[in-house]
Amino acid sequence: MGNGTSIGKVRGLGSSHHGAHHWLLQRFTAVGNVVLMGWLVASFVLLPDLSYATVVDWIASPVSATAMVLLVISTFWHARMGLQVLIEDYVQDSGTKFGLFALLNIAAFGGGALAIFSVASLALGGAA
Repeated sequence: MGNGTSIGKVRGLGSSHHGAHHWLLQRFTAVGNVVLMGWLVASFVLLPDLSYATVVDWIASPVSATAMVLLVISTFWHARMGLQVLIEDYVQDSGTKFGLFALLNIAAFGGGALAIFSVASLALGGAA
């Protein structure tokens, strides 16, 4: 790498100002996932049975539908951020990295949109 100073070796390798923000968002979504998953498990335990009709009636309530949409958003956002870090750390080729980021975004946003559509469809009375 050369005989320069330590700062000279890392200069130009990118900003170090956004790592804490990403780390903090990852922790916030993790806490949100734990809280919302706890709510989901408790809600399922309190249902009289887990038949399709019972679950559809349960998710048709505004509180349940809203919490499910929040759970979907939090889970997909958390997964996207975690996989983004994995790609950034372990994929070196910029073309491959770009392709993987594109696939990751398509999968995360597409899966999240499909899940939100499914919850909305059930909550608004449509048959899925």
